[in-house]
Amino acid sequence: MKKKKSMLMLLSAMMIVTLGLSACSGNNGGNNEPSPAASNAGASEKPSEAPPEEEEPTEITIMLPLNIAETPPDTIKTELEKLTNTKLTYQFFPADTYEEKLNASFATGALPQVTYLKNQATFIRFKEAIRDNQFWEIGPYLGEFENLSKMKESILNNTKVDGKLYSLYIGRPLARQGLIYRKDWADNLGLSAPQTTEDLFAMAKAFTEDDPDKDGNDNTVGLADRNDLIYGAFKTLSSFFGTPNNFGVKDGQILPEFMFPEYIETMDYMKSLRDAGYMNQDFAATSKTDQVNLFQSGEAGLYIGSMQDVNSLYNNLVKNVPTAEVATHNKIVKPGGTFGIWAIPGYNNVVLFPKSAIKDEAELKKILAFFDKMMTPEVANLMYWGIEGTHYSVVEGQAKASDDSDKVEREVKGYKDSVIGEPETNGQLQGFHDLQARIDAEKFIIENEAAAIHDPTAPLDSVTFTEQGQELQKIITDATYQYMYGQLDKAGFEKAVETWKERGGQKIIDEFTAAYNASK
Repeated sequence: MKKKKSMLMLLSAMMIVTLGLSACSGNNGGNNEPSPAASNAGASEKPSEAPPEEEEPTEITIMLPLNIAETPPDTIKTELEKLTNTKLTYQFFPADTYEEKLNASFATGALPQVTYLKNQATFIRFKEAIRDNQFWEIGPYLGEFENLSKMKESILNNTKVDGKLYSLYIGRPLARQGLIYRKDWADNLGLSAPQTTEDLFAMAKAFTEDDPDKDGNDNTVGLADRNDLIYGAFKTLSSFFGTPNNFGVKDGQILPEFMFPEYIETMDYMKSLRDAGYMNQDFAATSKTDQVNLFQSGEAGLYIGSMQDVNSLYNNLVKNVPTAEVATHNKIVKPGGTFGIWAIPGYNNVVLFPKSAIKDEAELKKILAFFDKMMTPEVANLMYWGIEGTHYSVVEGQAKASDDSDKVEREVKGYKDSVIGEPETNGQLQGFHDLQARIDAEKFIIENEAAAIHDPTAPLDSVTFTEQGQELQKIITDATYQYMYGQLDKAGFEKAVETWKERGGQKIIDEFTAAYNASK
C-alpha cells in the first residue's frame, strides 16, 4: 500500500513537471505539443530547446578613401546594416591625402578591422608589412563562403604575396582607356574618328587652329591632359605606339617600359603636340579637375583616359555648350602598328584585415561573412547603385541612374568604390545608358580585352621594387616630363635611366627576371 501511494505521488509530480514544461514551451515558442517522452524511465527529462535568438549584429569598422568632397550621409549604410546584420562604422578620408592617413594609422597600430588601400601602387608598398605578418592570410577561409569562393582566381593570383592570399579585390574592367572627343567639332571640320596616331595629331591640330566651334575666335585647343603619366593621356598613347605595360620581356629579361624605344616615341609625340600648341602647355602641373574643366568648358576637344568618364564630361559640357556632341573611340595605332591597350590586373584596389584590430579567427570569419553578403546581388546593387526608386531604376534589366546626379554622387559614390568582385561574380546590375557615346564606350571596353597589354610582373614579386620602386620611379617621371618640355634630350633621358639602374633599378630587373623565369 505504501509502495502504491509512493508511485501515485511520483506520477503526480511527473505530470506537474510535464504540464509546466508544456506551458513554458507554449509561452516561449508558440508550440503547445508536449516534449517527447524519455527513452527509458531512468533518463532525466530535458526541456525542448527554445528557438535561437537573432544573432547580435557584428560590429565592424571600415577605413576607405573618399573620392567626393563630403562624407556621405547614412542613407546607404542604414540599409546595408539591415541586410547584413551589422553595425558599421565608416572612416572616410579624402583620397588626395589617404596614403598619409593610411601610413600614420599603420605606424601607430590604429588601422581598423577592415582597411581599404588606395590603389595598386599602395598595395605594392604594403607588401613588406604583409610579409611581416601584420595582416591576416584569408586564402584558407574563402572556400567556406559561398559567394567569396566565386571571386576570379586569375585576379586573386595577381594579388597574392609569396603565393598567399591576404586581400579581397575591387574588380574593374581590364582596359577602359580610349578617346573621348567633340563630335560636333569633328563634323564641322569634316573629320572622322582617328584611326592612327597621325590622324589623332591632325585632329588635335585642326581643333586648335581651324575654329572648330565656328565662333570666329581663336579660343580652342586640341588635347586636355593632366599631371598623371598613368591615367592621363601618356600611358594610353604609349599603348598606341606599342609600349609594354609597366614592364616587358626582351631577350629573356624583364625590363621596365621606359627602356623600350616605343616609350621614347610616345615622349616625342607628346613633345610635338606641346611644342605646336595643340595641347595645354602646363599639363605637367594640371590637376584632373582642371583638365576636366578644359573639356567641359568647351575649350578643349580631346580627352584621353577612361572612356567611362564620357557621361559626366558630356553632362557638364552641355550646361556650357547646349549644342555640343561627344563620341568615344578606341582603335588607334601608329602607322603600320597593331592595336593594343594597357590593362590593369583586373582590380583597382584591395582590402586588408589587420591583425592589430582583429583579435582571432572567429572575429575574422564574422567579418568575411559580411563581405560574403556583399557579394549578393541585393547588397552589391545597394552599394553600387543605391536604393531602387531613389537612386536608380531598372530599365530593360539594367540599372539606370537617377537624373539627380548630385544626389546619387552625394549619397552613393562613397560606398560604390568599395564593392568587391565584379558583376559576373556578385550579380550586380549592369548600367543602362542612353548616351550613344557611352553605349559605344561599353562596346569598346569589351573589344579592348582582346587587345589588352598585360603587365608580366603583376603576379611576380621583387623585394627591391616593393621597397624602392616608388622612390626610383620619381627619377623616370621627372625625366619624362623634362624630355616632353624640351628640358632634356635623349642622351639626358638615357642618363636618368642609368641613374635608375645604379640606385636599385638593376636589382629590380634581376629579381623580376628571376621570378619570371621561375614561374614558367
